[in-house]
Amino acid sequence: MLPFVIISYPWQFITQARFLEARALGPMPGPSGYLRRMFGFCLPTGAKAVPDSPEWLHAVKYDGYRLRLERDGDRVRLITRGGYNWTDRYPWIVEAALKSRHKQFVIDGEAVVLGVDGIADFNALHSRKHDDEVQLYVFDILALDGEDLRGLPLSMRKTNLARLLARRPDGIFVAPFEQGEIGPDLFKAACQMGLDGLVSKRRDRPYRAGRSKHWIKVKNRKHPAISRVMESFA
Repeated sequence: MLPFVIISYPWQFITQARFLEARALGPMPGPSGYLRRMFGFCLPTGAKAVPDSPEWLHAVKYDGYRLRLERDGDRVRLITRGGYNWTDRYPWIVEAALKSRHKQFVIDGEAVVLGVDGIADFNALHSRKHDDEVQLYVFDILALDGEDLRGLPLSMRKTNLARLLARRPDGIFVAPFEQGEIGPDLFKAACQMGLDGLVSKRRDRPYRAGRSKHWIKVKNRKHPAISRVMESFA
C-alpha cells in the first residue's frame, strides 16, 4: 500500500501517487484549485427516461447551486463547481455544519431556498436577498472522520451520510430517495408538483469525478429551469 500524506488544504488524506499526480498537473485557476482537483464533482448525464430496475436509486432534483461542504475542525468551506469559495454567502449552512459532533467530513449537495410550499425557489436564491435562508440539500458523502469514502458503493455512502446527519441540524437536510421500479412513477409525481425533475444513481457504484453514466438526470420539460437553459443558448 502506498504511504499517506496530509496536505494542509485539503485536510483529507490522499495517497502519495495522487499527490504527485496533482502536483505534476500544476496549479489550477481560481481560489480553490488544488481542492477542486482532489475532490472533483460527479456530474449526471442527461436522459429522457427514468430507469426502473432495482439497482437504481431515485431522488428529486432541486433547483439550486451545486456545493461541496468541507469541514475540518472549526473550519468550514463551501466550494462551488467552479472552485469558488462561497462560505461567507450562506451562514445557516456553515452554522449547521459546525453543530455536528463529527469534526471532519466532505459532503455533496445543492444550495436551495425553499418556498412555503417546500419547493426550491431559484429566483429567490439567485437574487442574493435570501442568503441567510439558504439550506443545503445533501445527497452524497465523500469523506468522514479522515476516511475517503468515494470508493464505496452509493448504498454504503448513503448509510454513512445518514449517520453523519442523524441529528438533522437546521440548515442541512438529507435528500430522501426511493429505489427501483418506482422511478418512472416518482418522476411523474415530481412533474405534477412542479419540481425540477429526478436524478437516478446506481446504488452499487463508487463516486467518481466528472460526467458519469451511472448518474442520470431527467428534467421536467415544463420547469422554469428549462427556459433558463434555452435562453442561455439564444
